[in-house]
Amino acid sequence: MDSINENWLTENFKSKARKEFKEARPYPHLVINNFFKPGVAESLFSNFPSVDELKIHWKGLNENKFEGSDFSSFDPVFEKVRKQISSPSFYQWISEITGIEDVFVTDDSLGTGLHQGANGSFLDIHIDFNIHHIKNVHRRLNMLVYLQKDWKEEYGGHLEMWDAKMKNCEKMVLPTFNQCVVFETSEISYHGYSKINVPEGITRKSFFAYFYTKEREGASSYHDTVFKARPTEGKVKKVKTTIKESIKNKVKSALKKLNINF
Repeated sequence: MDSINENWLTENFKSKARKEFKEARPYPHLVINNFFKPGVAESLFSNFPSVDELKIHWKGLNENKFEGSDFSSFDPVFEKVRKQISSPSFYQWISEITGIEDVFVTDDSLGTGLHQGANGSFLDIHIDFNIHHIKNVHRRLNMLVYLQKDWKEEYGGHLEMWDAKMKNCEKMVLPTFNQCVVFETSEISYHGYSKINVPEGITRKSFFAYFYTKEREGASSYHDTVFKARPTEGKVKKVKTTIKESIKNKVKSALKKLNINF
């Protein structure tokens, strides 16, 4: 794992990190600064694709962001990092710091990729899909590494972590350069980011990896992403979000039961 800062590979760090992850609120998570080695982080930043090069644009009531997972079209440094994150040694490392055993990353767009948001980008508060709809494995962890430089408080876009009842935002993480956030995905891991206000030429960038296990004790039945309106948002958006999410999840659950890919 020669892309990762060696400080995070020591037994001392792993022991402290596991305790911090377990005790974190509102749900288990860990924030690691200077995650990649400096040269690797600089290369990822310098070669990060433009929004036009990312093939997926999620734009609707609850989100506005770009996404891409075609590593063959990215600079080779992204594939190098992807392979290391998808390796048994990295799986062992992340299991040691989270306590979740036998994790792995799928070899598709629901495993690793890039996110990017231009001015006005946002991602409303949500919990993630819980089961890979094709591979039928259980999503357990998200890992995000932020790759934009000189991000300022006034730009917004903090990673928000909300409580289980969606009443309070208990933690906000400013997405600073080369900062990694690992958090457990569950039925209460509500997260997202507010609309960003950035100068031209600046975007919110991240490398993502989603970790799965073959089994999960007490697993809920399949659901897709579930968005929730913040308590401060207007009644119209709350109603629209609730209706949209209910219909979407009923349709996708029915398709999955029929083994129809979507």
